[in-house]
Amino acid sequence: MADSTGHLPRHPSRVLLATKWSLQGLRAAWLHESSFRLEVYLLVVAVPLALWLGQTGVERALLIGSCLLVLAMELLNSAVEAVIERYGPEHHELAGRAKDMGSAAVFVTMMNVLLVWGLILVPRLMD
Repeated sequence: MADSTGHLPRHPSRVLLATKWSLQGLRAAWLHESSFRLEVYLLVVAVPLALWLGQTGVERALLIGSCLLVLAMELLNSAVEAVIERYGPEHHELAGRAKDMGSAAVFVTMMNVLLVWGLILVPRLMD
């Protein structure tokens, strides 16, 4: 939620409110977005694999971070779609474009996962 207090520092109560809103967003995504649930299931498999296959902390961070980035992008894509649906089901060129771009953003982050995992793991298979 946007700050309505200008540039005043956040107090612990504001941080707690921000955390509450974030958890509500995660819950909404889990309840209403099947793609988000699927990506969480994949993350549950990918994180232990990354911890096992990554040889350094940096490799593990890249392997896991690339997967978390997909979840973040899926949340943004779902937010865009929710706002568009708020205004009605009729087709509008700009609404369709926004939805397609959100979907493309998720796709690009998925390609990033393949790139990161491939660049880290494929050279080991070549040895």
